[in-house]
Amino acid sequence: MILSGGQALLAEVGYARFSAREVAKRIGYSIGTIFNVFGSHDALLTALNSGTFVLWAEALRTKLAEAGHDRIAALVEGYFDFAEGNPNLWMAIYDHRLPPDVELPEDYRRLRAGLTGIIEAEIARTLPHTPADRIPALTRSLVATVHGHCAFALTGTFRLLGERDPRAAALARVRETLAANAQPAMPTSA
Repeated sequence: MILSGGQALLAEVGYARFSAREVAKRIGYSIGTIFNVFGSHDALLTALNSGTFVLWAEALRTKLAEAGHDRIAALVEGYFDFAEGNPNLWMAIYDHRLPPDVELPEDYRRLRAGLTGIIEAEIARTLPHTPADRIPALTRSLVATVHGHCAFALTGTFRLLGERDPRAAALARVRETLAANAQPAMPTSA
């Protein structure tokens, strides 16, 4: 109940206006109960953001199931669709930062890795001759590329820059990167 109430509040008001006290009020619990369950405001937000990763992964799996042959385009579309459909949940993932000395619990890391794993699998499938140890770094870079395009689209920055189709631009950058990585590496001269 705390997680569903917290997720609903976060989706409604966003990270900056989120309050564990308001979650408690809405679900009829005391703030003490929430902190007894989660231990801290950071732990509650980590759990909520991890839940968002689960929802996002589910949305991507659905998009891929309907994708047909262009699964990379489905991933880019799925990224934008999720962010546009859930802007406050999506932004909370990036707005909430744990203190540098606090590690994410293993369960939460596993849930978050589920989303990246979907993307890694598609990139590995697209680049079957790329060594497996290169796929995770390439995935992170491609996610950052799409994320940047999506963030600029949602904040209106691309509109100010005159970009009319951020989704197409993001997909073009992803395709260029994949094409470059599909080529055999050039030997370096000694």
